[in-house]
Amino acid sequence: MIRPIAVEPRDGYCIWVRYSDGIEGEIDLSDMAGRGVFAAWNDRTFFETVCVAEGGAIVWGDDLDICPDALYMELTGKSVAEVMPGAQVAIENA
Repeated sequence: MIRPIAVEPRDGYCIWVRYSDGIEGEIDLSDMAGRGVFAAWNDRTFFETVCVAEGGAIVWGDDLDICPDALYMELTGKSVAEVMPGAQVAIENA
């Protein structure tokens, strides 16, 4: 399974992420900033605490995380079926 191995805050509401398969890039999260739980990012010091948790999630503190698979798909342009082939089978059998 492909997982993030490094993450760094960048200018604005951007983060840079590197994945275990070598894919890396910058993602702009400004469309989520200031909305709901993501209002916490308005505190720049908090935004800069971003890290990869032990289980592979991209997190800020104990209560705020973003799906690393969704970010991977955004970076690569791949679909759910390409990133998680087993998920497609589960959806079809639901």
